[in-house]
Amino acid sequence: MGVEFVALKPTLRDYIFKVQRKTQISYPKDIALILIFSGISPGSRVVEAGTGTGALTSALAFYVKPTGRVYSYEIRQEFVETALKNLKRVGISEYVELKNKDITEGIDEKEVDAVILDMATPWLVVSHAYSALKGSGILVSFSPTIDQVVKTVETLKENGFVDIETVESLMRGMQIERGKTRPQTLMTGHTGYITFARKAFKTKEH
Repeated sequence: MGVEFVALKPTLRDYIFKVQRKTQISYPKDIALILIFSGISPGSRVVEAGTGTGALTSALAFYVKPTGRVYSYEIRQEFVETALKNLKRVGISEYVELKNKDITEGIDEKEVDAVILDMATPWLVVSHAYSALKGSGILVSFSPTIDQVVKTVETLKENGFVDIETVESLMRGMQIERGKTRPQTLMTGHTGYITFARKAFKTKEH
């Protein structure tokens, strides 16, 4: 058609923004913090809830492969089906076990490295997460409102979690042009608060 274009291999970020959406997806700015603060790496075993469209699930699976695994809980079957399609599109479905289950009723896995929560009532999972995590394991909770954060942090303290921290990530792009460089008018502002906490490592008494 006489049109020049450049074709580039898609990155994980490209895949995440192009997933089929039935729910709000996690933004790369939040995913990046979740990944670095959760300490996951190749070989990690991670429990996640809820799966949603599978955007965060894709990122978690990408970083735990080839020997790790993500166990993702989602109560809505239609979301599970959409997430599976997206995971296959990214090419990392083999590293994820999708579970159509309510995580507030319990976590099947034990001695996991991290529990990542992106759900309306994360405080209902805190005690289950403590039982599922290995010593020094990390819980991460993403919540859009501060009321959810307060209730979650209170429950974390009641259940023996330590090193509790909550952050908010804001990202502003820059318009770069000689003589006109300035921050972009529009920015990705508040998406949610991210709370991190660790299970205290307990040694046997002698």
